[in-house]
Amino acid sequence: MKVYSKAQIIARLDLELAVRRLEEGFIAFSAGKAQVPPVQAFAFTESNGDCCVKSAYLEGSDTFTVKVSTGFYDNPSKGLESNDGLMLVLSATTGQPLALMQDEGWLTGIRTALAGRIAARLLAPSNVTAIGILGTGMQARLQLEQLRAVTPCRKVVVWGRDEPGLDAYKAFATGLGYQVQTTRNAADVARAANLIVSATPSREPLLMREWVQPGTHITAVGADAAGKQELDAALVARADRIIVDSLRQCSQYGEVSHALKAGLISDSQLAELGALLAGQVRGRDNDHQITLVDLTGVAVQDAQISRCALACMEG
Repeated sequence: MKVYSKAQIIARLDLELAVRRLEEGFIAFSAGKAQVPPVQAFAFTESNGDCCVKSAYLEGSDTFTVKVSTGFYDNPSKGLESNDGLMLVLSATTGQPLALMQDEGWLTGIRTALAGRIAARLLAPSNVTAIGILGTGMQARLQLEQLRAVTPCRKVVVWGRDEPGLDAYKAFATGLGYQVQTTRNAADVARAANLIVSATPSREPLLMREWVQPGTHITAVGADAAGKQELDAALVARADRIIVDSLRQCSQYGEVSHALKAGLISDSQLAELGALLAGQVRGRDNDHQITLVDLTGVAVQDAQISRCALACMEG
């Protein structure tokens, strides 16, 4: 079994190939052509942390993947990253372990950011006036990096809980060529931006229905476990198009789950990202609609990104 470090993976991963592999994975998942066992989830309340174990196999693939991903949100105060993890790639022919990706959570982060890139490409309004980011962590950074490929907009408004985090994010975004406004009032983000990404571990709504302007697209990536929520349930209900990565997962613990439980929306209003990519459902019809993509993270993404990483390392 080969072992690859985070630095090696970052240096060799072909992001354009990764996008194509992820799109194939979403389509296969929605078509029922993937084995995706239930997610194992751990919560460590006293440590403000969580862990999930995900695994998947796509029909026809020569590999399958088991991934462990952790998020311990007090880590920055200890000089550690919030997210960590690894992926194990195994042969689907012999069952032998082929590679251990010691990516420290980076592959999970980048596959989520690439999913956000895909969502924005499909559903963002034709004229993005400003990008709004909720959060200042690794995922908030990766999302902004990937949005450069789908919109020429270089104005960003970022919300964070503290000034040091906002200052660090501003320096990062400025280095990417963005004009940056920082705020500790999430309403400022909604009033200024019509392409918004929420990327926090929040357990209470940060973005409210009445703040969001018509024509806005929202990609929500933070509610990836039970108890998490970034969007007001009434905001979810206000969306003209609601796209989810997994109907089952998002109904259980995504942003969509809160609106479903409140009786504000029905299952019939939901469609999977894979179905949208396959042209089976409609996306945005005009620039007045509010669109929402709820990304809880599906294991086919891990199978595809790790398979892609392995191919890049060996190619």
